[in-house]
Amino acid sequence: MSALANHAFAKMNGIGNEIVVIDLRDSQAGVSAGEARAIAAPGGVHYDQLMVLQPPRLQGTSAFIRIYNNDGSEAAACGNGMRCVARQVFAETGKDALTFETRAGLLNCWQGPSAGLYTVDMGPPKFGWQDIPLAEEFRDTRGIELQIGPIDAPILHTPSVVSMGNPHAIFWVDDVEAYDLTRFGPLLENHPIFPERANITLAHIVDRDHIVMRTWERGAGLTKACGSAACATAVAAARLKRTNRIVNMTLPGGGLVIEWRASDDHVLMTGPAVFEYEGRFDPALFASVA
Repeated sequence: MSALANHAFAKMNGIGNEIVVIDLRDSQAGVSAGEARAIAAPGGVHYDQLMVLQPPRLQGTSAFIRIYNNDGSEAAACGNGMRCVARQVFAETGKDALTFETRAGLLNCWQGPSAGLYTVDMGPPKFGWQDIPLAEEFRDTRGIELQIGPIDAPILHTPSVVSMGNPHAIFWVDDVEAYDLTRFGPLLENHPIFPERANITLAHIVDRDHIVMRTWERGAGLTKACGSAACATAVAAARLKRTNRIVNMTLPGGGLVIEWRASDDHVLMTGPAVFEYEGRFDPALFASVA
């Protein structure tokens, strides 16, 4: 039987990004791709990202965190999920600053400027085509040759591409609601230029301090919020010199503040994390998981 049968979980959200947190720090058990898919299946617990806390591997860290999309694929980074994890472990330990390890590296989290807000240091962005990664060389990733629609009248074109531990493509538009992201998102996510697929964002720069965005999330689909996409979008806009290095991001689920810190190139994300309920997994969810 799966080690997750009857195991406790916390259902949370980060500005509408649906998160499930499982604490396996006192266990040697892990979560398989099949188990991750089973949790999100009908009759289970819907999520965009599953955050699995495992025993720390490095001294000074509180946990090693594996992150799953609802299709069972693994992600290296999830900013909204990290805020939810931070809230849970802060409440448990009474601490207001902790370090976690993820596939994207070490992430520092601390209590934000006011109650209910949490800040995650998402580390430095990467801009090299090999680092994102892209399937072919582009010297300038502030805008690459990629479009969808007719060649002479493309619907979307020339995205900025950035890695925030996972690949992001940002298309600059005048109205983020004017495009059918459920139609174009899957096509672009799986475009051959992205060998590891990509998160696809539509972004409108309101002014130098404000960006509105929507994201089709790799492995999760249309989401109310994607924290790493907000970071990637803020950085991409600043690279184009169209915004300042601290910017307010408006996503369908709410707002984030993103700072691309000049002193060390790290990207800081500040926003809320909401606890919804606790539960235990129905063993029947895992009956057909090998």
